[in-house]
Amino acid sequence: MLVLLVEDEPLVRWIAHEGLEDAGYEVVAVESAEEALKVLRSRPDVGVLFTDVDMPGGLDGLSLADQVHRAWPAVKLVVTSGRGIDREVPDDGAFLNKPYSFDDLQTAILNAGGEAPKGGTS
Repeated sequence: MLVLLVEDEPLVRWIAHEGLEDAGYEVVAVESAEEALKVLRSRPDVGVLFTDVDMPGGLDGLSLADQVHRAWPAVKLVVTSGRGIDREVPDDGAFLNKPYSFDDLQTAILNAGGEAPKGGTS
């Protein structure tokens, strides 16, 4: 299953990317909501959107999750933030507080309805 990771902080993006790959997920990592939408338009195999809330540009992670839920309803949603959120993640998606462990991330993906990784080391 392909996880689309949206995180503007380079170190956090790299750590999450490596952890997801080590767990057995295929990952595409981008740094903005706008880039994420481009990936979604070109990759019909995205199974999970994992996005931070606070990002530069005109679209934050919750707004991105709303758009993805409307345009790609099969994509499962996991939203993360160190500040919490003031509303529910669309489509029974999962919210994950920062900082998080990789076990917490995998649990959030499963709770959002995503699949377990195949062939991972975790």
